[in-house]
Amino acid sequence: MSGKQKKNYLDYVPVCAPEHSWELNEKKLVVIHVENRGFYNRLAQKVFKRPKVSHISLDEYGSFVWQQMDGKRTIYEISFLVKERYGEKAEPLLPRLTKYFQILYQNHFIGYSVPLEAD
Repeated sequence: MSGKQKKNYLDYVPVCAPEHSWELNEKKLVVIHVENRGFYNRLAQKVFKRPKVSHISLDEYGSFVWQQMDGKRTIYEISFLVKERYGEKAEPLLPRLTKYFQILYQNHFIGYSVPLEAD
């Protein structure tokens, strides 16, 4: 058996990407602001009148999950808060929540930290 231990995805601590700002809109839903940088984005802004900043609006469920990311809670801990708030409407909870975090990560909206294990 190797000395490496596999990390459980539910033990990851999601953190908001520092390069994106966010706010709550009038409906108390999260809006993430993404600055469109890079050569091709600048070209699209000039030629096709694309916005310099995109505003990504999350739905009620996504907004609640986003607001629970405090840099300390694991995905597993957040799942309990979602279950408490939405009950059966959140089911299937863990597959749905893990997929949501994977999508946020793939779109560079969040990063992860893994809590240190106690010795």
